[in-house]
Amino acid sequence: MLASPQSWSAARLAYALENSSADQRAALGLYLPVGYPTRESNLDALHLMAQSADILELGVPHPKPRLDGPVIARAAVQALDNGFRMHDLFAAAVELTATTTAALLVMAYWSSVEDYGALSFARRLAASGGGGVLIPDLPPAAAPAWQRIARDEGLYTITLIPPHASTAQLAAIGAQTSGMVYAPATPGKTGTRRPLNPLLPRLVGRLREATGMPVAVGVGISTPDQAAQVSSYADAVVVGSALIRCMQAQPDRPARAAADAARDFAAGVRRRPPAPKTCQSPRHA
Repeated sequence: MLASPQSWSAARLAYALENSSADQRAALGLYLPVGYPTRESNLDALHLMAQSADILELGVPHPKPRLDGPVIARAAVQALDNGFRMHDLFAAAVELTATTTAALLVMAYWSSVEDYGALSFARRLAASGGGGVLIPDLPPAAAPAWQRIARDEGLYTITLIPPHASTAQLAAIGAQTSGMVYAPATPGKTGTRRPLNPLLPRLVGRLREATGMPVAVGVGISTPDQAAQVSSYADAVVVGSALIRCMQAQPDRPARAAADAARDFAAGVRRRPPAPKTCQSPRHA
């Protein structure tokens, strides 16, 4: 069950999760920083990714992303060097809402939201078609005001759960969260290529029981095989660094590389035998 509120744009997340559940699989979320690899090719890539994705997660580029590993960090710096401005995020959301059926979420660091103005950010995003926001470094002192603003504007506030949180902490975090909760697949930063946390199925179950909300898993899902595993017990699977690696490996066709990788991960969450032949990236980034 998705916690209130629901605007027309936030309702897309509910539909994405409900439709994928009816299909007996997890929803597929795909992440890409806005403005990467170029301002022009970014929208091309997102449109092609939307053909495979249930959820598009638009990243607000930040010069010092605390959660992100080197793959996304480099992509964010490149997007900033390309001249990213916050209006690019809202323009992308308007375009993608009008031309795709994917639910639109945004991942942003708090300083980006605060510098723009939290109320202005929420209003512009909601008006542009965004359904919710994940702020991984939201300060506890700022959380109540942000959650109130987001709720009033019809946006979900999605929370990244610490993997070792107690049951009481999970319940408390869940009470401040709406839309869905977000669990890391592996410890550490994004882009980590290592085996999935063996306790991940248990964590997802604890989260679902403590919060009563759908559970998305991201941060460390690097192969379609891993996406297939997580799809068997999570409500959504989110992939970012693996797509960007494919784009980096094929700089002459980054949008097509992203689309090819997206199809591989879509096959994974649908429990088909994954065949990620479209991108053979190096073992270290």
